[in-house]
Amino acid sequence: MLKEFREFALKGNMVDLAIGIIIGAAFSGLVNSIVSDLFMPLVAVITGGVDFSNKFLALSSNVTAAGLEEARKQGPVFAYGKFITLTINFLIVAFILFLVVKMMNRLKRKEEEKPAPIAEVPREEKLLEEIRDILATGVGAERRV
Repeated sequence: MLKEFREFALKGNMVDLAIGIIIGAAFSGLVNSIVSDLFMPLVAVITGGVDFSNKFLALSSNVTAAGLEEARKQGPVFAYGKFITLTINFLIVAFILFLVVKMMNRLKRKEEEKPAPIAEVPREEKLLEEIRDILATGVGAERRV
């Protein structure tokens, strides 16, 4: 049973999947950093200093705090700012994946366009082709009669 599990765990597909998950986790951290550290400050400059991550709508009259975390302690809130940030994250990831797939498709097309290398025809096949051609043209047919 241990041997079977080891064979299963070390198959190429399983290892590829594990590598994909690890790279995906690192990619997620990278995208979060791009959004929070690079993109959102630009959005804040364009919108006049608006910080989306702290935007919310109070759903109770008990909520009087200005910050999201304090407001959540006071009562129910509709935290639309985090949703906007996550939507931007999603759009960035989708766009980057689109570019990656587009690049891979372009590379595949270039590989498909390359002509297949002409392999040397074995000597036996050359002789068989010559025999076929001789039989098709009828040369030497008089000798058989």
